Amino acid sequence: MRTPFFLLIVSVCLLGCKKKHAVIPFAREPDFAKGESFIHVQNDSAFYYFNLVVSNSGDSLQIAMAYNSMAAIQSDEGDYFGSQENLLMSLRYLDEKKERDSSCLSSDYNELGTSSLNLKNYEAAIHYYDLALKFALNDGYKLIFLNNKAVVYQKLRAYTKAIAIYNDIIDKNKADKRAYARVLSNRARAKWLQDSSYSAAPEFWEALQIRVAEKDLWGQNASYSHLSDYYTHTHPDSALIYADKMYAISRQLSSPDDELEALQKLLLLGFPNHIQRYFARYQFLNDSLQTARNNAKNQFALIRYDAEKNKVENLRLQQENTERWLQIIQQRIMIYGGIVVVAFGVITTVIWYRKRKKSIIREQALKASKKVHDVVANGIYRTMTEIEHNDVIEKDKLLDNLEDLYEKSRNISYDKLEYNSVPYHDEIARLLGVFKTERISVLTVGNDKLLWESVSKTAKIEVKYVLQELMVNMKKHSAANKVFIKFEKIADEIKIQYTDNGIGFSDEVKKGNGLKNTVSRITSIGGNVIFGSGELKGAKVLISFPILVA
Repeated sequence: MRTPFFLLIVSVCLLGCKKKHAVIPFAREPDFAKGESFIHVQNDSAFYYFNLVVSNSGDSLQIAMAYNSMAAIQSDEGDYFGSQENLLMSLRYLDEKKERDSSCLSSDYNELGTSSLNLKNYEAAIHYYDLALKFALNDGYKLIFLNNKAVVYQKLRAYTKAIAIYNDIIDKNKADKRAYARVLSNRARAKWLQDSSYSAAPEFWEALQIRVAEKDLWGQNASYSHLSDYYTHTHPDSALIYADKMYAISRQLSSPDDELEALQKLLLLGFPNHIQRYFARYQFLNDSLQTARNNAKNQFALIRYDAEKNKVENLRLQQENTERWLQIIQQRIMIYGGIVVVAFGVITTVIWYRKRKKSIIREQALKASKKVHDVVANGIYRTMTEIEHNDVIEKDKLLDNLEDLYEKSRNISYDKLEYNSVPYHDEIARLLGVFKTERISVLTVGNDKLLWESVSKTAKIEVKYVLQELMVNMKKHSAANKVFIKFEKIADEIKIQYTDNGIGFSDEVKKGNGLKNTVSRITSIGGNVIFGSGELKGAKVLISFPILVA
């Protein structure tokens, strides 16, 4: 059980750096003490009492620390945006010129760095960790913040900067064996990622031996993850053994995020007769984790709502007269502002129309080219794939497919949206299922009816063709035999992660029209595409786009 008071939040940085919290002596109010007593026992009750401190306390530092504690609880539950909101509120009550506020300032900035790291906003994370270092009064905390900063550089693949930080702090951590093992293992991983020929095994094993001797389960979890990744392409049997050890430790720690990571390794490394069991556990755990985090977010929002409701009722009568005068002023502003807006709108429309007229021919040509590639070319390749992997060819089905391609090619010039009576998640499942063979395993997570309910028809069509393009490229170029696609909804965005164990994207493939059309399609619905190979081999594509209701 961690220290009750949350003044220093240290992220679970790079697989297994345990969170640590500093305690600063101060006179705790009763509600604050109650909040501390419920942490990790009943987090919703802890959140409730810290929220009472925020609402009723007259001590600015104690309010700031209460916001910090609420943010820590939200971060533990995966609510990083809610955590950031409360950390920014905490900073409002702190004075950078007061030494008594320094520890809380360093804690707030460190946690903001952690949230930014978890949200993959790496530049912001570095900025916040630098601010945490600026206000840190304790050398031990500075070493932790520097380790966190090195982790961000590692994520950015700025390995030289990360290694330089690890070299600077590793000897300073020798008094703390667990901290020394963490830095030693992280540094070895950074060196290996920078140079795949680097022999990192001795350092990984030394760190693991220290962690076993110290009974540091979180550290052992990190070591097994590092060793599994290190041996994946040179000794897959050893990589499988370490992935299995990580899986066992993560379950012992009741850490669903680490268990999901271990299962993902086992899916790529495990024996064929075990994959279905790993996949079932992965899907169950992923769904359960998302549900638990969503419920926690709703519970925190409800607690805040109930507290604010009482405050609003007390202020309502005082605000009525002010609001009445504001309404009169707003009405006048709206009348005069409306006149200005209309005039400005007319001028803007004329300018826009002239520019749009010049570009419309170019846009139509590009759209036609994309449709020919995605609808006709990839459609033909998909039909070829079905023929290739079916010993018995049904003539009627083949004719139906060809007739469907013929109709789609005829309708390209009409630029009409497609209509399909098959539920969209079934349509995606069928599309991906075409590429399953005795050699190629295609696994998906999260492709269910609820995920797609709020997605517009236009976005669905674009996503379908993007997935088709990725699968065609996989079949033609990658030499992969395992494909893993994860669908999830985070806030108001759909995120799709494609991973395979093939040769990755060559320069020739990256320059092809197919991947250019993939970027163009996702961009057209306000989304973003990132191509890469991750930290290990194979292709990795991250797709995200906002949910715009049709």
